[in-house]
Amino acid sequence: MLRAGDEQQTRGVLFWLMGSLGGATWNALALPAAAVALGLVALQARARALNALVLGDETAAGLGLAPDRLRRELFVVTSLLTGVLVAVSGAIGFVGLLVPHLCRLAAGGDHRRLLPLSALTGAVLLTAVDTVARTALDTQELPIGVVTALLGAPVLLYLLDRRQENR
Repeated sequence: MLRAGDEQQTRGVLFWLMGSLGGATWNALALPAAAVALGLVALQARARALNALVLGDETAAGLGLAPDRLRRELFVVTSLLTGVLVAVSGAIGFVGLLVPHLCRLAAGGDHRRLLPLSALTGAVLLTAVDTVARTALDTQELPIGVVTALLGAPVLLYLLDRRQENR
């Protein structure tokens, strides 16, 4: 970025680093949409196993699961999904950190409900944040990561404080 002579190129890299949907086109949507659909199907298929894993490795193994294998499988799926989405939109912080926790507070810990609810809530939140980022300033668009950080940091601090109180 320091050596880029083109101001537009520098701005594009900066927006990607802080997350933006400004460069999204319908033509570029096929790969991320397919990745999200396949990722959600793969994760939803493992929802019961995730419920067992939450109870601990011994319990999960007692139910016939291989916890280490399951973790590797989930790591591969979530890493591929994250990589595709970050390649398209840049790094948008706090959505993936906060939405599942907030959904868990609202709907409980059953992954059969939690996974689709988190995906839907994350999509709605990202759409709302993108709208705010595009309309907050008259002359320019804010990076989505800035808006999510402004929303996410206080919520994260609240969740951490709440967790400390429960100990």
